[in-house]
Amino acid sequence: DLPTEQSDLLLKRFSIERDRAYILPILKLARAKNPDLLFFASPWSPPAWMKDGGRLTGGALWVRHHPVYAEYFVRFIQAYEAEGIPIHAVTVQNEAGVDRAREKDPKWHYPSCRWTAEQERDFIRDHLGPAFRRHGLKTKIWCYDHNYNVKPTGADPGLDYPRTILNDPAAAAFVSGVAFHGYAGEPAGMATFLKQFPQVPLHFTEGSVFGIAEGLKLADILRNGASSYNAWVTMLDDHGQPNNGPFEASRTILTLNPETKTVTEHFDFLLYTHFMRFIQRGAVRIESTAGKNPVRSVAFRNPDGNLSLMVVNAGKKDLPLRIASPGRVAETVLGPLSVASFVWPE
Repeated sequence: DLPTEQSDLLLKRFSIERDRAYILPILKLARAKNPDLLFFASPWSPPAWMKDGGRLTGGALWVRHHPVYAEYFVRFIQAYEAEGIPIHAVTVQNEAGVDRAREKDPKWHYPSCRWTAEQERDFIRDHLGPAFRRHGLKTKIWCYDHNYNVKPTGADPGLDYPRTILNDPAAAAFVSGVAFHGYAGEPAGMATFLKQFPQVPLHFTEGSVFGIAEGLKLADILRNGASSYNAWVTMLDDHGQPNNGPFEASRTILTLNPETKTVTEHFDFLLYTHFMRFIQRGAVRIESTAGKNPVRSVAFRNPDGNLSLMVVNAGKKDLPLRIASPGRVAETVLGPLSVASFVWPE
């Protein structure tokens, strides 16, 4: 970033040097462990000099800076690819309805940027999409990146936001998916959206589930149309650090002991394992009995030809379970407060 009285319209001072200290080494290590890992990137704010408030906190991007901000995305993607980190997808803005500069309590003053649906539509259609095409980038553009509440509530704009973008054919031509968070509304909001846009992939890009009861929500997110799930946050230390706030950090999926550098795997880690291990990339969800609280199921047909079924029992009693698919029947008992996976050839 630059002082507010300066600008860099030609991006001569663009640099990812700061990322070399920590971010890039971690990403490279992750990719070395899993070469098939996909990365998406989501900005919380454009550079402050591009915004009407001159700050990372809140405000909006000047329309006159739309062209240079599109090139900023291009530079970022090219720089990361040069480091061996290909960017599979980007979102235009994390939680576009949020403007933390409007908060009176300074603890809420974290990076954010206010976009309207019309502004994001025009930016994608007139600048970001054409810039990606001009530079031959294969990176996908996911729009929205906010909560799945159906109607507007406060800073959560609701489904009319991505509808505005996709109802414009020229903008929709550059959009490869819609990103959702889980802090307002219910997962059924995604299913509502899919009724209007059934061919558009949905991605759950921010949220976490903790404990067996939240396992029901994970199944619901997948049942209601999410084709990917990104957990937030994976690991902090056992004091909830590092955390820039303003939200108090709850226990994460993994916790690190900063003294011994040992990692504790919590139940949530094992819960996620059932879904990550037995749902293959390219799997298609198939219909299954949803179950009533405290039970939920979700089933998939995997590319290898196998069917997989995840069943969550958040109740405190044994659950007699009968699985019936064409030509096959299996019966078992699912223990209390548990999750189980079943795999069989189609």
